[in-house]
Amino acid sequence: MADLVIAPSILSADFGRLAEELDSVATAEWIHVDVMDGHFVPNLTIGPMIVEAVRRNTRAVVDVHLMIEPVDPYLEAFAAAGADRLSVHVEACPHLDRTLSAIADLGVRPGVVLNPATPPSAVEYVLHRVDLVLVMSVNPGFGGQSYIPAVEPKLVELRRMIGDRPIRLEIDGGISPATAGAAVRAGADTLVAGSAIFGTPDRAAAIAALRTAAAGG
Repeated sequence: MADLVIAPSILSADFGRLAEELDSVATAEWIHVDVMDGHFVPNLTIGPMIVEAVRRNTRAVVDVHLMIEPVDPYLEAFAAAGADRLSVHVEACPHLDRTLSAIADLGVRPGVVLNPATPPSAVEYVLHRVDLVLVMSVNPGFGGQSYIPAVEPKLVELRRMIGDRPIRLEIDGGISPATAGAAVRAGADTLVAGSAIFGTPDRAAAIAALRTAAAGG
């Protein structure tokens, strides 16, 4: 399995102090940016301008999770804003293969996302297009939700499907020191955490606690 990556989600950060918030999580490898449209998911968050601000203020990988529908008209704007990775939902892309190819053509690493009730088979025929599969362990739309353990068999199956291909297996939703071990045991190698990191005063300690919990997994 690939080395562990921690990806703090700025959905839980203080946007009035974004540069400071990003500096506080400098020990993490990635920064996760949740883009929600109030249509595909029941919340409205941020757009390319915030991605630009994140890019200016971090050296970490900018991991952009697009929870929007339609998605294709906005790929170029998020790529131009500085996203290193763009992940799109199976459920929001009627022509998924085409969308993933378009992301790669923009020079950005493509990823594919599955909601809790979406089976692993939904990505079987696009694994050659991606280097990241993201499993939602909450129903997308809001931060601070509780982890859904029923997604763990999905992680196991996706890890089997990925095999020795260089594809990261990311998990997002309710990740904390209490759940990180189980997620890693099931196959995850990339952990998105929002409130478990930004909801604490010592972000470096929170990131270290996730690493410790994951190592125990």
